[in-house]
Amino acid sequence: MNTEVIWNFIVTQGADFGLKVLGAIAAWVIGRWLIGIAVRLIGVAMERGGRIDMTLIRYLKSILSVLLTVVLIMAILDIFGIRTTSFAALLAGAGLAIGAAWSGMLANFAAGIFLQVLRPYKVGDFISAGGVTGTVKELGLFATTILTPDNVTTIVGNNKAFGDNIQNYSTEAFRRVDCVAKVANGVDVNDAMQRLRTAVAAIPNVKAAPAPDVEILQFTPEGPLLCVRPYTHTDHYWQVYFDTHRAIVSTFGAAGYPVPETPVLHRTVAA
Repeated sequence: MNTEVIWNFIVTQGADFGLKVLGAIAAWVIGRWLIGIAVRLIGVAMERGGRIDMTLIRYLKSILSVLLTVVLIMAILDIFGIRTTSFAALLAGAGLAIGAAWSGMLANFAAGIFLQVLRPYKVGDFISAGGVTGTVKELGLFATTILTPDNVTTIVGNNKAFGDNIQNYSTEAFRRVDCVAKVANGVDVNDAMQRLRTAVAAIPNVKAAPAPDVEILQFTPEGPLLCVRPYTHTDHYWQVYFDTHRAIVSTFGAAGYPVPETPVLHRTVAA
């Protein structure tokens, strides 16, 4: 390496290059700050309008932030004398390679657009998508953020969510809670079912219409197995689920029903 050439560069152009670096750093810091303010203000304006829901607002804010950041980068490159036309030509030449390397990202981006258009779910919905069940916190450019019931934030690629089965538990006004109860042989099944219907109907947040289903599901060696199925809103699912099990225990205990036991068969050996 020729130290004389390096020294001549520092002496003749070092100050100018240093100023350009400082200017680029300042432009990046100030530009990102201004972009954040602009995105927030536009988001607030869209929220106040009331005509665009939160899911689409967050999606548009993500797109706007990316576009403004690209413009900022092009402006910084212009500081160093790299013209935007040359930069655009470079991007066009590398487009095929980038597309091949980022095929998965592009698929997630395309799936995100379809999710916005078809709207199978929105922010706040309780869904099951891409093998994950929970509440939708954000539908972004490339991924959907889901908060699972055990309070774990999970990021699911939009392409995986869109390409798999999607269950939206928040679409309908109510959903069914599935529980079972077993009564011992010798217990009056009709009496047990009537007691359960009364007890389950009194549980908070259980819908009166449709009424809770309490029917014989199947027969077992210990006794009949009952299905106990109240209906409630998704927000109260787990409360009703646990309260129903408590109601089964307390109802059968108050009625004095014996605990179901497996019959023991005794075989006699012929002499």
